[in-house]
Order: sequence, then C-alpha cells, then structure tokens
Amino acid sequence: MDTNSPQQPQDEAGNFVLRAATGMNDFTPDEWNSLSGSCSSNASNKGYNPFISHSFLSSLEDSGCANARTGWLPRHLRLEAPDGTLAGAVPCYVKSHSQGEYVFDHGWADAFERAGGSYYPKLQVAVPFTPATGPRLLVHQSFDSAAVKLALARGLQALCNTLGTSSVHVTFAGDADIAALGAAGYLQRIDQQFHFFNEGYSSYDDFLGSLASRKRKALKRERREALDSGINIEWLTGSDLTEDVWDHFFSFYMDTGSRKWGRPYLNRKFFSLLGERMADDILLVMARRSSRYIAGAINFIGSDTLYGRNWGCIEDHPFLHFEVCYHQAIDFAIGRKLRVVEAGAQGQHKIARGYRPVTTHSAHYIAHPGLRHAVEDYLAQERREVEEVGKWLDDALPFRRET
Repeated sequence: MDTNSPQQPQDEAGNFVLRAATGMNDFTPDEWNSLSGSCSSNASNKGYNPFISHSFLSSLEDSGCANARTGWLPRHLRLEAPDGTLAGAVPCYVKSHSQGEYVFDHGWADAFERAGGSYYPKLQVAVPFTPATGPRLLVHQSFDSAAVKLALARGLQALCNTLGTSSVHVTFAGDADIAALGAAGYLQRIDQQFHFFNEGYSSYDDFLGSLASRKRKALKRERREALDSGINIEWLTGSDLTEDVWDHFFSFYMDTGSRKWGRPYLNRKFFSLLGERMADDILLVMARRSSRYIAGAINFIGSDTLYGRNWGCIEDHPFLHFEVCYHQAIDFAIGRKLRVVEAGAQGQHKIARGYRPVTTHSAHYIAHPGLRHAVEDYLAQERREVEEVGKWLDDALPFRRET
C-alpha cells in the first residue's frame, strides 16, 4: 500500500477516503483549523487547544524538530468525504524511538525485542514533546463526530498494519477520543498529572484563602523568598516576544534542558516561528535580576486553559522555579479568568502549591497478539496502582477541610 494514496476504511462511518499525509503542508491552515479544537482564534472558539493548531504543528516540522532525522516522521491522517471535503484528521508520526512522549513504553519495547520482535517503528498519535491533554481524533463540525472518530480510529489500525509498524499509541487524549478508541479495540492506559482549577477566585490571595492555614503561610513565605534577591517578574506576550527575548529564553531552555535530558528537543528556529505565527497564544514568564533576564517559563493560552511547558534558568535561587512556573501561572489564569492551569508532566510537589491530581488517558493498538496480551495484563495492574496512588494524593491536598 502506498501511504500517499487513497484508502477505504471498512466501517459503518460511511464511504470515506483515508489518506496518509507527509506533513502539515498537505493541509491548508484554514482547512486544518476548521477541525475540532484547533481553530486559531482562542477568543471566539470554546475548547481551543493551541498545540493542535496548524501554527504549532507546522512550526515543529518547519523548524526541523519533528522530522525523520529526529525520529518523528509525519504521517498525519486525512479523512475525506467522497467529494474531497476534509471530514477529519489525526496528527500522527512514525517513531523510531520512544523519546519525547511522556507516556513510557520502553519496557514494552525491551520485552518485545528480547522475544525476537521489532517494536520500532511504531505510530505515535500525539503532539511531539508536549504532555498536554487535547483532541487527537479531529472532526470537522459539519460531519457526525462519533462516525468520523470511529473511522479515524480504525484508519490508524489499517495504517499500522499496512506500514508494518508494531503498534499505535494515542497519548494524552480527551474523553470522547478515548471512547472511540476503546470501541475500536484499543487498550486503555491511565496516568496522573497535576492541574490547578480556578474556582472563580478574584485574586491569588482569594485562592490562598481556600488553603489550610499552615499551607497558606508556607506559600506566602515561599513567594517572598523567591524574589528576595531583587528579582522582578515580567509577563511577555504578543508583540513583547521579540527575537532578543527569544534569545534569552532559549539560553535558559538549553542550559536547563541539557542538564536534565542531555539533549533538548526544541531548536532556536522553532521559537522564532512560534513568535511569528502564534504570539498572542503565548505567555513568557521572565525573571529579571540586576537588569538582565535570569530565568523564564513558556506557557500557551487556550480558550479556558493555560498550559505550562518549558522552563530554564542561568542562576539558581531558592523557590524561583516554583514562582515562575506555578505561582505566576495561577496569577495569570485568575486574572484572565481561565478555568485550568496544566503544569506539565509529573511533579507531586505541585500539590502543596494548589494543583490537584488529574487522571490522563492514552490508548494503544498492539498488532502482535502475544505482545498485546502481555501489555493488556500489565495495564490492568498499572491502572490499579495509579488509582491507589490517586486516593493517597487526594488526602494530601492543601485545601481547608469542612468540619
């Protein structure tokens, strides 16, 4: 099968045509942004997720961050009506490794390789390097959502089998997508992140009032000490995002990323493209001391969610990471009346700062029956463990308890 030629998924969704696109340039921005959750006007589109926008995904490709060389070969699905109208799409990549995904399957790969199988290449349905929940099976508003999602779920299986890849992994998917993938026979996986929920707070102090007294005092002290060395915080967005600002932020990202991961995933060109294409959807929280920037964090602004992503610094100061990444995000979200702050992957330390445990979901199609059975058994045990940890974390929340 030529993955650039039309394919006919056999399901009750109708006589759609499925194509495998070689990049975001196979979609016009207007065409892609007509799909659910991806419209680039966050002021007018409820449910807008900036990571699913044409601007973000094309910036990853055009900068060279997501391509065959980096192990993220684009093979996005196009689902078309017989007249050629785009009915749905999926951001999909052929992966030659398991880096930059934040849902870990290295153990599955090792076990399959030891048994004589080839785990790579695999198909990854995700936003590269971005552990944020959002739409994965994208549907045009003029089509039946359930039918198109099921066609896309089955189309991914067909693409996997045709390409000879081992599996399909749909990570950080929303509830409707998980339901469609489950109906198509995908295995279900859960994990946890930590999100802040804005309960209609009028200010950060109003939020502090919802915490237990001891926790409230600890956060006030933490915020004071973070700025004790004469550090000032700036919020930069839109036209504030000059190339000079990006140079500073990139130096922080590279310094911290190189120490944490060995090789940061994103290059300097990517940030310039973001500034050109979606500056109004970006918030940089920058820390300045003695008239120079010393740290910063990049956030993306959705219709009701602030998404915290990368952080870096060139000076170490107590609690500065917490101030720049977590407290300032809460300040901004309350001021913008955003409902949620998603602060990225992992980090139980976020609980003490008002972030609650939230279950995240992924779905997995495993072509080999033996590997599928082994993964299914593993996931059943893992789900029980994640649920037990979630109960323990709920008991550790810093909020005042009603007596």
